[in-house]
Amino acid sequence: EVQLVESGGGLVQPGGSLRLSCAASGFTFSMSAMRWVRQAPGKALERVSTINSDGGATSYADSVKGRFTISRDNPKNTLYLQMNSLKPEDTAVYYCERVSDRTRGQGTQVTVSS
Repeated sequence: EVQLVESGGGLVQPGGSLRLSCAASGFTFSMSAMRWVRQAPGKALERVSTINSDGGATSYADSVKGRFTISRDNPKNTLYLQMNSLKPEDTAVYYCERVSDRTRGQGTQVTVSS
């Protein structure tokens, strides 16, 4: 059974940082492109960042470019999202997603507020 479990969300002040993690199991993580997506209240799902299977290629939404960094540790079956210089508009539920079939985890809430 494919499982994706996100963690690391929370409440942070504007300008702060958080690192999200996604623990993967039930499939060959090292052969799977992965993505972080987010959904803010009342808004559509937004693709935040994508990474290929070996971590050699990444892409970012313009809204997070230069502030967020996606990475992965294949031996640990874990995907990461380092988020710096957070803004209130980054407030959302963040999900990790397997690109091939858009399987997602349960999400982790990130709230940026003073």
